[in-house]
Amino acid sequence: MSSIKVLLVDDHGPLRKALREGLEATGSVQVVEEAATGREAVAKALELDMDVILMDVQLQDPQVGRNAMSGVAAAVAIRRERPRMPVVFYSIQDDDEYYREFRAAGILTHYAYVRKSNYLLPSMLVPLLKDAVNGRSLVDPEIEDRVQEVRDLDEQSPLALLEPNELRVAELMAQGMTNEQIAARLNLHDKRAVSRTNGRIYAAWGLSENAVDDKVARARATLIYLQNRLIMWDEQGTPLVQDRRGEWVPLFK
Repeated sequence: MSSIKVLLVDDHGPLRKALREGLEATGSVQVVEEAATGREAVAKALELDMDVILMDVQLQDPQVGRNAMSGVAAAVAIRRERPRMPVVFYSIQDDDEYYREFRAAGILTHYAYVRKSNYLLPSMLVPLLKDAVNGRSLVDPEIEDRVQEVRDLDEQSPLALLEPNELRVAELMAQGMTNEQIAARLNLHDKRAVSRTNGRIYAAWGLSENAVDDKVARARATLIYLQNRLIMWDEQGTPLVQDRRGEWVPLFK
């Protein structure tokens, strides 16, 4: 099996060096590049070829002081251009501020939270990196109860199934904008990022499971966004929603 290509992001030079040496010593990881700040992480993630990003939550930047971009904010910026790029976060901080930012960002895919040690063992991180690359998620058991709040939201609204950048694209799609117009409105460097994000939206709402073309999927996604309800379509193209008993009934009677 080929090595996992990792972008390593940490503002602490000695720890970053130790992590790189330890991870590469396992033979399972190739650190393709390092970054010390959130701004550097965003720039390098848009240029390089990697499988996953390993990133500290707290990232200081002497040039901008208190306005430094955190690891969570950097991940949000990266995923605007590279939808759902796998990210494994870690932190030794026990501060609700970082957790609130993590939750508000809507990134529910991978979060490793280490707060009782200032040294991260490669034996801990390699399995997490592999899981992230394979699309599996993990939330540390110590913060599982708080993440449950987000999970409950996911069950109530289809909009909560989307990450912030996907939600913004869905909103503009529902306004009738083309992919090119959406890319321009969001200042994206590559308009193909919108097409990739559309695919993520369709998958999250179960639209990619049906043999429909992009125009049909786009129309159905718009209806789901405007109704703020999960909708499925039968073979005759009738839109169905669940009633209070959990049975699928026609949306329009």
